[in-house]
Formats: sequence, structure tokens, C-alpha cells
Amino acid sequence: MEQNRVRILVKGIVQGVGFRPFVYSLAKSLNLTGFVMNSSEGVVIEIEGKNTSNFIDRLKREAPPLSQIMGIDITIMQHQGYHDFRIIKSKDEGSFTLISSDVSTCKDCLSELFNMNDRRYLYPFINCTNCGPRYTITRSIPYDRPNTTMSLFKMCTECEKEYNNPGDRRFHAQPNACHVCGPHVQLIITNEKLKDYGKDNPIESTIELLKNGNIIAVKGLGGFHIACDATNEEAVKSLRFIKRKNNKPFALMAPDVETIKNFCEVSREDEVLLTSTKRPVVLLKKLRNNLTEAISPNNPCIGFMLPYTPLHYLLFYYPLTRTDTGIIEKPQEVTNFEALIMTSGNISEEPIVIDNNEAISRLSGIADAFLIHNRDIFMRVDDSVVRVIGNKVGADGQVKQYNSEEKPADITRNISLSFIRRSRGYVPDPIPLHEDGPEVLGCGSDIKNTFTLTKGSFAIPSQHIGDMENYETLEFFEESLKNLKDVYRVKPEAIAYDLHPGYLSTQWALRQEDTKKIGIQHHHAHIASVMAEKGIKDKVIGVSFDGTGYGTDGNLWGGEIMIADVFGFERLGHFKYIPLPGGETSVKEPWRIAVSYIKDLAGDDTIPYLKSIGFIDKYGNEKIKDVLKIVDKKQFSPLSSGAGRLFDAVSAIIGVCDKNTFEGESAIALESLTTPDVVDDYPVDIKSRKTIEIDFSQTILRIINDLLKGEGKDIISSKFHNTILSVIFRVVKKLSYVYLIKDVVLCGGVFQNMYLMERAIDLLKSAGMDVHIHEKIPCNDAGISLGQAYIIREMIKSGVAFGNKKLS
Repeated sequence: MEQNRVRILVKGIVQGVGFRPFVYSLAKSLNLTGFVMNSSEGVVIEIEGKNTSNFIDRLKREAPPLSQIMGIDITIMQHQGYHDFRIIKSKDEGSFTLISSDVSTCKDCLSELFNMNDRRYLYPFINCTNCGPRYTITRSIPYDRPNTTMSLFKMCTECEKEYNNPGDRRFHAQPNACHVCGPHVQLIITNEKLKDYGKDNPIESTIELLKNGNIIAVKGLGGFHIACDATNEEAVKSLRFIKRKNNKPFALMAPDVETIKNFCEVSREDEVLLTSTKRPVVLLKKLRNNLTEAISPNNPCIGFMLPYTPLHYLLFYYPLTRTDTGIIEKPQEVTNFEALIMTSGNISEEPIVIDNNEAISRLSGIADAFLIHNRDIFMRVDDSVVRVIGNKVGADGQVKQYNSEEKPADITRNISLSFIRRSRGYVPDPIPLHEDGPEVLGCGSDIKNTFTLTKGSFAIPSQHIGDMENYETLEFFEESLKNLKDVYRVKPEAIAYDLHPGYLSTQWALRQEDTKKIGIQHHHAHIASVMAEKGIKDKVIGVSFDGTGYGTDGNLWGGEIMIADVFGFERLGHFKYIPLPGGETSVKEPWRIAVSYIKDLAGDDTIPYLKSIGFIDKYGNEKIKDVLKIVDKKQFSPLSSGAGRLFDAVSAIIGVCDKNTFEGESAIALESLTTPDVVDDYPVDIKSRKTIEIDFSQTILRIINDLLKGEGKDIISSKFHNTILSVIFRVVKKLSYVYLIKDVVLCGGVFQNMYLMERAIDLLKSAGMDVHIHEKIPCNDAGISLGQAYIIREMIKSGVAFGNKKLS
């Protein structure tokens, strides 16, 4: 190898992360000649010299912190006789490479941002090869400036020098820019009462407006945020009223971790996530009630993130103190805000807005002013939302320590994550599927929609699309799909979709001509999604608990226990069917589901039970009678086995939450009351018939008895949760014994409940089970598309039909 030319193809996330400059410096230090270039397959390197083996070894060990090497192909070739080592022009070979997700501002750029002697002092778009926008500005590959939205900005002489200097941190940094040649911010005031605010300094004026309780739309990396001072109760309540978010929690941004610790419990793992290059919103337990309850009503947690763009840092740290001559003094140590609300800039249930004119047109009813800029966003991407799973300390009582030499991505891989939303910072990072397979598309569900494409040995889940309730969201689905298909050069040979005939995603799939299509049952897809993430193909016991998923019998499933593999499933256990009076209306008004559960157990004695728990007084005799009239009419009250609907009913019965103003609200409120000190549970009937039916009538009855006896809601909630845990343990243990299966999958939106998830894992592991959960994508319906894609991909590979259905 030492005497020959060595050609190296590096695959993975190796473009836009400083990989070519790293290769250049490494080759120079080892006196090697040749070249490095981006290609549509990855990074291509050719080297000649005496240290090629050493080069390959160090290439693997010392790769840039943001890179992820997923494969290296080495070819020995005839000696060429290179005289030096160069970075050469990128080559498009018709294949594909992986795009880096967007990266938060690095420490070096942050230092320059607030260095009065630096030419980028206070420049809102400072970046380098180690940070800045990536996916959101990429139009196509290879990742070069002409293929990004930065193509409109010609670099000035100074920026070009940096870009072409192998020893500079901005060597081949594609979004490189400065005050002279790059994008700029502008403040647009739409509230007539605020026209007198100065526009000479947009950032300073924005800070002043925020301090005075105004609401500002701020253009970020992947779209607009709606911002206001989180410590200003009047501003927060005004925003909640105007944005019509009802009780859905607002995300907050704080200047640093120490400030967050004033409001929430922050473990070492939480801190690692908060400060990681991906900068997700991290759900944290409230420490004390010194922020208005209007931020996250009836919720034990607040979602916090740290600044991830230079503009965010400027909002918090912009120096407001000036000398008599008007010169800005050095940045202040005290921040401008303790916390800002940074919620998605959209009309309720529509996609996040990315275009300046569109923002002003659509959000003027919400925002008093707009802090915009002229760097276009090509791909809209919401903030990611995560939380840590499991115990925060080891068996020795000590918090796990992390090696300071580990790359940032490696550090976060050591933490068990539960994704609520996987988007900015994580998309379009691939999920390895370990072996090559056909190109397919999973369309996802209509709730929390994502789609997933497969290419080679990877699955590529999309960013959060949202609830498919309107044309705007469907349009976002289509534009994101087109972009990822074009960038990754995917031509799906088959499409998988949900069985629900009313889903827009299903209807879209069925309209696609000249492509094979197949419907995948909702909960089978949930289970297969975990299998894809963990590389499992053999049969598992799948516990899939959520609110609603269309069943093969035409009913609404959701409390499902199955034996499943990638080729099919057998439904062996489920919650007893209960009518949902009014269908979708009952999901938004869970007290109706409570009435249905009580009717199921009490029959003709329903009214006395409802009266005893205050339902007659609260909702009125006529409303109750109307619900009881339709409860047995399937055309108005579809049958549901949904676990989420049971949580809704219990929450309403004990008076915790009787209306869902956002999905899962009542279940979150119920979980918030749990306490680890309670070990008791309620009786439940597990009836072994052809399939196991789990009947919670006795559970509901005992809950009502406890309520009438004056038992605390925290006790009732804990005992109810423990009852669900008992059901999982008993049924899974029995099926494991009968079917000789030890692998158990826990999935579905109900397992966003950490009380349930963590204890279920411990219980099943104590019985010798191997428990598998999501750690790379959400367990809610956002994970459905990966499971759909995995099933249809494996079917095509194996030539196996899905049950008695063929690809159509």
C-alpha cells in the first residue's frame, strides 16, 4: 500500500462539517500528495506517499467532531505521481451522500461575535466549518455554496481569503460571510402604535420592544419563531390568547444552563443535551413556580433550549450600554432576558412560516413587529423536542461521567433519549438499516406526520411535518418529499400508507400512479419502527399503546399487544372496546368517554354514578342524556380499544382535565399527579378468550369509590398507572411463556409517559425480557413512517406478501 496510489471513498455525514480541510491538513502533515473532493457519494481522497496506512488510521480516529463516518471504501491503484496535495472541485457522479443537519454556533464563533476587535463583531450570521446552517439552506448536493441559498451572496475579498486558506477555520465554509458581503437583518414594525421605535439598529430595537411586553416574529434557522419575554405574564397571556394555542406548552429559550436551573431540575444528562451542537428543546421538571403558569398549564415540565444562532445570542447579550460618543461598550455580563418564549411561527396547526412576505402577511395578527433577514430558508424545520429516559445516576449514586475527548455526537449517544419531535439538529440524519435494500417511501400517519425514504442501507425520516388537517400541511409534505427525493436521488419503487381511509396521507398515497402501494396497519407499523431502529427482524411481543389507529376490523385500535415481525402480526390482546360518543368530539371532550366507560359498567344505573361524581351538575342533565342516546349507535360512536382514551376517561372522572385543547393534554395532566411512593393498583379483568380482552370496568369502579371516599388525586392517578403496568407485565409474561419470545417492544404515544415507560422497562427486565424502545425517533405517530418503510422494504427484499394482500 505504501508504494501505490490509494483511493478512499468516505461515506456518511462528511460534507459541510469541515472534512475536506481536515483531510488536507492531515495529508500535508504526513507529506502525502494527491487530492480530496466532495462527490455525490461522499468524500473522495487519493493519496500517494510513505504514510498512507498512518493516514487511514488517523482519518478514522481524528475526524472532525460533527462528522459521522459510516463506511470507508479503499482501492489500491497504479501510482500517479502527484506533486502536491489539493482540494479540487466537487464532482457529481449521480449517486448520493448524506447531508449534515444544522449546527448551533460554536465557541470560536461566539468568542468572535462579542470581540470588539474582530471584524465580525456583533454580526448575526457568523459561522465556520464547525457550525451554522446546513440542511435548511441546501438546495442540492454536493454541498457547495452554489447549491445553497448563500449562492446569492458573493464573498468579499477578506471572506474569500479565509475560504481559500487551508489553515483557516473557514476554509471551504460554504455559508461564510461578514458585515460587508453577507445577509443582514431588518426590523419591520406592523403595529401602528409602535412606529416611533427606531430602525437604525434592528436588534437593539427588538430587545427594547420585547422588554416592553411586545410580541416579535423572529426569523431563525428553519423558520420563524414567535417571541416574547417569558417573565412578563401579561405578554405571555396575550400571546396564548392571540395564537389560539389554548393550553399547549410554549417552548422557552434561556441564555445559559445556570439560568435554566433557576426554573427547572437539570441533570447532567439534561445539561449535555441542552449544550450539544443539536440544541433541542429539552423537557425539564419545573423546580418552582416563578414563571407564569400560562407557559405550560397543568404540566409538570417546561421545554427549554439554549440559543443556537448568533442572532439568538445577540437578543440575550447584545450590549446596550453606550459611551457619550455613542460607541457601544463591551458586552454586558447581565443578560437582557432571563428567558424568552420561542414558539413556532405559524397559524395554529399550519406549517412553520419561512418566507419574509408570507410571515408578515400571515402573522401580523400575532406579532407587533418582525425581525427578518435576507438569507432564504430552503427547508422549513421546527425545533426538536426531547427528554431523558431512565435514572439519572448510576448504581453507585454518581452521575455518569463523560470523556471530555469524545466528540459531541458521541457524548449524546450515551444518553437514552425519548423524542417528542425529531426535527432541527437531527434531520436529515439517517437511521442505519445495516444492509442494502430497495428504495421505498413510508407516508406516515395524519397526526404528527413525518415520512421516511430508504436509500441503500439507510432510512431517512423527514422533519416534523405536523397534523395533516389542511392543504398547507399537505403542501409542506409534498415540498419536503420532493426535496429529499431530489437530494438523495430516491425513486421509491413502492409506497406504504396507513389503513385509515380518511387520512390525507393515505389518500395522497393512493393517488400516486405507476408505483406499487400497500396499506400497513397502524400498530404493526409502530412496532416495526422500533424493530427498524434496533435492527430486529425476528418475532417480538409488541405492546403498542396510543389513542387511535385504524384496525383491520374497521374499529379504532390503541391498546394492542401483538406478536409481530416485519412480515405480519397476530393481535393476541387488546383493551375492551368502548364506544366513543360523537367520535372525534369525544377525543376533544374526554368527559364524554368517561360517560361511556361508566355506562359500560353501570348499565341502567349510569345516571346515579354520574351524579355521584358531579357530572350531572357540571355538564347538565340534557347534555348527559344526549351522550347516552348516541353511545350505543356505532354510526355516531365508533368502537375504540385505545389506551389513550382510557387515560382521557380517568382524567375526566377524577376532575383533572375534561377537555383536550391539544393532543394528550388530559393524559399529561394525569401523569403529573403520579408519585413513586404509591405501590398499590386497582383490580382489572384479563379475560383469556380467542384473544386476550382487558376489561377495566372494575378499575373504573374502584377509582370512583376512591374519589367518593376523598382519596387524593395523586394516589388515584398513581394506582391507575400501576394498574396499566400490571396489565403489561401479566400479559407479556404469559405470551412470552407460551410463544417462547423474550424480545419485547414498547411503542405508541402513551409511552411518552415517563412514569409508565421507565417502570414498564424495569418490570419486564426483572422477568428476564429484552426490552426495546425508541431512542432515535419519537414513539408517537411521528415514528409510524419508519415502520411502514421498514415493513415494505423487507417484504420486497424477501418477496413475501403481506398476509393475503399483494402489492398493488
